Amino acid sequence: MKPLLESRQLHAFSALARRGSFTLAAKDLHLTQSAVSHALKALEKDLGCRLVDRVGKRVQLTEAGREFLRHTENILREMLAARTEMETVSRWNHRQLRLAAGATACEHFLPPVLRAFQESFPDCSIKIETGGQRRQLELLRAAQVDLAVVFEPAAAAADDLVFTSFFEDELCLIVSPRHRWAGRPSAPREEIESEPLFVPNKTGYTFRALNDYFREEKVVLSNFTELASVEAMKELVKLRLGSAVLPPWLVREELKNGGLVALPLGPRALRRRWSVAHWKGRRLASAEEAFIRLCETMAGGIEQPAPRAVA
Repeated sequence: MKPLLESRQLHAFSALARRGSFTLAAKDLHLTQSAVSHALKALEKDLGCRLVDRVGKRVQLTEAGREFLRHTENILREMLAARTEMETVSRWNHRQLRLAAGATACEHFLPPVLRAFQESFPDCSIKIETGGQRRQLELLRAAQVDLAVVFEPAAAAADDLVFTSFFEDELCLIVSPRHRWAGRPSAPREEIESEPLFVPNKTGYTFRALNDYFREEKVVLSNFTELASVEAMKELVKLRLGSAVLPPWLVREELKNGGLVALPLGPRALRRRWSVAHWKGRRLASAEEAFIRLCETMAGGIEQPAPRAVA
């Protein structure tokens, strides 16, 4: 029976394939270049084939190397998942929930969820990492957080994760009641390009979805200002310095009292699906399951005013 492959050999081969250099691979692994070279030679001997070709100071994968890299990545992914699972089991003895979430979720959605969570798990500490969706998913894949509150992407973009949807909202144009659009059922498409728009960070999920939407509607999104604060957006809109792109539930009180007006973006609705993401195949702890249920419960109580219909 042939011996099992060693994890250090797989890590060395993966780093070498990724970096294309023994020197850089050794630096990533905090090993000597000689150690990486010996690990690769041992691996090639175990497999009975050459995995890389040396071209000057660089290395290139052979056909066998490209095929074996696919298996290596799967093996290392499963090893990380197993380690994460065991760390989760161990960590729950210390009672900590590690979350990743964006600024909007932290400011406007999570506070009541976390208050209710702490009532059920008073001894459980909570750690929250903030950032854009891309960073949240990176933290999740690196096992630095347990759950991430994100917008659900296309399945093909994250087939290693599970998304539990708990809320759906619609992005709209928010304007002052004294704005020229306020008395209309919708904003004229030919005027949107020149209108100053207040939008979320352009590196985030929401801006990308918004940009794609307007591109399909043949509208060039160019006259915009990035703002991370919903409160800042609201105040600038009230001063008639522009329009904001926000979901109506974030300004529901202002919509009720007539301080702001919500209009549809266009003939099609642009909706976002809020979800809690975690590693596929990982068994959730009871507190993690409770957090997801609380997200679903709290989201069910959010009032979502409808924008004016497009005429």
